[in-house]
Amino acid sequence: MTTHAPQAAQSVTLPVSLDEAVAALTAMPAAVPVAGGTDLMAAVNKGRLRPAGLVGLGRINEIRGWQYQDGHALLGAGLTHARMGRPDFAALIPALAASARAAGPPQIRNAGTLGGNIGTAAPTGDTLPVLAALEADLVIAGPGGARREIPVSHLLAGREMLGPAELIGFVRVPLLHAPQVFLKATGRTGPGRATASVAVVLDPARRGVRCAVGAIAPMPLRPLEAERWIASLIDWDGERGLAAEALAAFGEYVAAACIPDPQGDEQMPPAIQHLRRTVAALARRALGRALS
Repeated sequence: MTTHAPQAAQSVTLPVSLDEAVAALTAMPAAVPVAGGTDLMAAVNKGRLRPAGLVGLGRINEIRGWQYQDGHALLGAGLTHARMGRPDFAALIPALAASARAAGPPQIRNAGTLGGNIGTAAPTGDTLPVLAALEADLVIAGPGGARREIPVSHLLAGREMLGPAELIGFVRVPLLHAPQVFLKATGRTGPGRATASVAVVLDPARRGVRCAVGAIAPMPLRPLEAERWIASLIDWDGERGLAAEALAAFGEYVAAACIPDPQGDEQMPPAIQHLRRTVAALARRALGRALS
């Protein structure tokens, strides 16, 4: 008998500050940062990843909470899904709390972190469409105490990448004090990976609607024309209600923008048709709940 167990990491470093973690990664470029490890350890156990070293982020208290900053919430990248799902956080950013509660079974929510969800950038990451709809920014920590901000959408789209020894330290989210909703569809009952997800955020100050669709593409999709169209129909100074026909049309608009019709005479496969109907239903319901 032979075994093919993954090679164990040669060293583990446990810094207590963000700058110490960056310094550890600078000293050992082949090391991999790890917080909850829900994705990383799965890759190690399957033999897809054999890190030369690990830099554990679990002892860095500064990234495990949040604070208020100029009308924004500065969220530590070490916040777990379980912590974000609690009522006090839900009162602050409801859609992000809802996505955290939907992120999987308790053992995953207790370990998985906000920064890990972003850094892994898996298409099915539940927090990603919410962060895209909120137009959140990332605070990146680099060598020498450097800090820089980039939009989360830039990182997810590959327009800007993390440099050597850089870490996601914080997520800067605007506090809109307005209704926001996250919904997702899964292929089975109970917590599971999303087949499609939708986040809808109202922005009354700008008289805007923001929508992001997750899980159906490598990154969350923003149907900008659908957002502008539906925002023009809302009575922002009144009750903000919409007729059922308008909600249904919005759902179809979002679905068609994210899953366009095939070119020429090509037929859309039944599975894709079903996915498109799912996205339309999620977008319709999410907007309806936000406006109600």
